[in-house]
Amino acid sequence: MDTATPTSKIAPVRLPEAANHNAHGDHTGMETQHTHGGLFGKHSELIFSLLCGALLGTGFGLSYLDLAPSSVSLGLYIGAYFFGGFYTVKEAVQTIAKGKFEIDFLMLVAAGGAGILGSWAEGALLLFLFSLGHALEHFAMERAKKSIAALSELAPRTAFRKENGSTREVPITDLSPGDVIVVKPNTKISADGIVVKGNSSVNQAPITGESMPVDKKAIADPEIAVDMAASIDAAYKVFAGTINGNELLEVKVTKAASDSTLSRLIRLVNETQSQKSPTQLFTDRFEKYFVPAVILIVTLLCFAFLVLDEPFSKSFYRAMSVLVAASPCALAISTPSAVLSGVARAARAGVLIKGGGPLEDLGALEVLAFDKTGTLTEGRPKLTKIIPLAGMTENDLLKIVVAVESLSDHPLAKAISKGGRERLKNESIPSAHDLEAVLGKGIKASLGADDVYMGNIALFQSLDHEQPNEAIATQVTASEKEGNTTMLVRRNQEYIGIIAVMDTPRAEAKQALAELKAAGIRRMAMLTGDNEEVAKAVAAEVGVTDVYASLLPEQKVTVIQQLTKDESKIAMVGDGVNDAPAMAKSTVGIAMGAAGSDVALETADIALMGDKLSLLPFAIGLSRKARKIIRQNLVISLSVVAILIPLTILGIASIGPAVIAHEGSTLVVVFNALRLLAYKWGQK
Repeated sequence: MDTATPTSKIAPVRLPEAANHNAHGDHTGMETQHTHGGLFGKHSELIFSLLCGALLGTGFGLSYLDLAPSSVSLGLYIGAYFFGGFYTVKEAVQTIAKGKFEIDFLMLVAAGGAGILGSWAEGALLLFLFSLGHALEHFAMERAKKSIAALSELAPRTAFRKENGSTREVPITDLSPGDVIVVKPNTKISADGIVVKGNSSVNQAPITGESMPVDKKAIADPEIAVDMAASIDAAYKVFAGTINGNELLEVKVTKAASDSTLSRLIRLVNETQSQKSPTQLFTDRFEKYFVPAVILIVTLLCFAFLVLDEPFSKSFYRAMSVLVAASPCALAISTPSAVLSGVARAARAGVLIKGGGPLEDLGALEVLAFDKTGTLTEGRPKLTKIIPLAGMTENDLLKIVVAVESLSDHPLAKAISKGGRERLKNESIPSAHDLEAVLGKGIKASLGADDVYMGNIALFQSLDHEQPNEAIATQVTASEKEGNTTMLVRRNQEYIGIIAVMDTPRAEAKQALAELKAAGIRRMAMLTGDNEEVAKAVAAEVGVTDVYASLLPEQKVTVIQQLTKDESKIAMVGDGVNDAPAMAKSTVGIAMGAAGSDVALETADIALMGDKLSLLPFAIGLSRKARKIIRQNLVISLSVVAILIPLTILGIASIGPAVIAHEGSTLVVVFNALRLLAYKWGQK
């Protein structure tokens, strides 16, 4: 990998054919953590809400059909009040204790006022709708804790530290810069460090997102100072949480566990999870002024009899009418109903949307950033080219290549062997033997009486004087510029072929990005840890406009921050742990489902289930429709409140018309929201 030095500004590669908020954090975050326990465990709040609805429905049905005395319905309504208001009261008390007022409190006062005036059904309905919305919101509250826990599990808890000629297993927290640890084959590396002994291939995908394992080798001076780590070549450095290949390594620790690359990932996610979304901040500001204002007006109206020539009962009735008029019943259900409809429609299509914030924000986006490996590409190398030379046929070349590569455990060898066997089908393959590996360059093996060499140009430059001619070198260079990892095949002194592997673009990627452009996405950037040549080749094939290559996770965050300054809102589409901080810093984080890591799925706001990139245009179209409906619902609900409050204050409208208007507006916004259930991609 070409490792870029972190900078304050990272410039994209602009492809020739292509002419906010700071962080979304946890969209469901609130002042207090709503981790309610109770009789029914973590689902108690939802079950209490459903019990409220059941009691309300039963009581209303009995009173409507006149099947029981009114006292029975009243008892059922009081029961609905208890279950619907239990957790709302609990939260309101906690909020008031902090000197604050929210809609929770106003809902309770309105429900209490409705009960005093005998409108028990209306009050119970208010509590049912509000408690149900809260219960559904609180399901997302544990996301931050889960994402941090999943990140922490990436690093092993212990390391084998060399001490006086032997090794001892110690907690990673006991490691200090300068310690030397032993990393066994096929195990996770415990700390950031410099390789001082051994050569191996390391899977860096958990940290950098690179599709290919990276060859690591021991530095010439094992006594190198740890503060020199930043200046040495990436081939000598390893990261905590990455996975060692088939060889034993000794690594000199350069950073304490608390300061490793992986620890920085955890801190980045932690920071962004604690930040509120602009929508939530706006709601907080609205509640801060709206609730006290309504309470003040209602309180003053209760004492209107001191000024007006009327009895206290009339003043109290007017005050309760204003309270019912001001109670945002339609407002409370307008957004949740649209969100639930949108989320339900998305789920039917295989898109998991975690709440209203991501649903709305996705609909406002015009810029997307994609991780390359596993998102725009398959995430695994495939045999892409077989070019026979010196009169060889393709099948004959493949037989030799598969025979040799079958001896190796290297991921590229496995990809070549698998792809070759698929092309050869049932043809017999000769047996090779005496495999020798040249780290970072290639391999040598014996096939019958012949010596077969396979590797990059560097292997043959160091082998002997039989160098590939200019025509062959030109073919290799052209293949590498297309993003392929390219190898020459030589039998004895004769070059017999060229083979190439590549992490190929997803079959649906080009079509999906074309649909995104048609949907109004004007800018699509690709962020990757791979080198620029590979990145540009993939970008040109799938149709992205901007390329940012050779990025570490913290540099991806820098790019996202840079883009948000220019574009206000941006979505990050990723699949791996290295994407988690960038997704958290974006307006909307989108994770690929089946191929995505647990961390990415927990951190992201939207997950494309079934690992289908083609669902992204549908999700954006649905979100834009939902955003439009939410705006319509807000206008309807706020307009009703704005009209009813002065009418009830002036005595023109009583509590009856106020309740009817609220119920009517509630039905309007709900039915408007239900239109999302019938949404189809391509609708305006």
